[in-house]
Amino acid sequence: MRWLADEQATVDFAAELAALLPASAFCIHLTGDLGAGKTTFVRGLLHALGHTGNVKSPTYALVEHYTIAGRPVYHFDLYRLADPEELLYLGIEDYFSANSLTLIEWPEQGAGVLPEADLRITLHYQPPGRQISLTAYSAAAVEICDKLHI
Repeated sequence: MRWLADEQATVDFAAELAALLPASAFCIHLTGDLGAGKTTFVRGLLHALGHTGNVKSPTYALVEHYTIAGRPVYHFDLYRLADPEELLYLGIEDYFSANSLTLIEWPEQGAGVLPEADLRITLHYQPPGRQISLTAYSAAAVEICDKLHI
């Protein structure tokens, strides 16, 4: 667990993580209450990877697609998902290609349909900052956590 003092600390930590991501397929689940900083974290991560445009929450669209340095990156926000089976109609399996990076906010909304994460990031808002914890579910994620000392 790590303390992030403010929004900039969240963005900076996302940049640290971005530098360690493997080029192969990797899935990150982001959990935490509304306002905990999930989208801020994703924004920091995408900008650190080289995205120069806006990063908006895909709350209504469910998914935003980016291509960064030739790599497909998918940002899901499942907060408004009524039924996990809706993901099947969206063709969820197509988003997990050999080199895609998939970032999923509110993964619990897709329980039973989503593949397991490589890494789970949990953010807890505690004024004036946040606590962040990482849980590794793959060898690549364990290596990342070791390098981040979490």
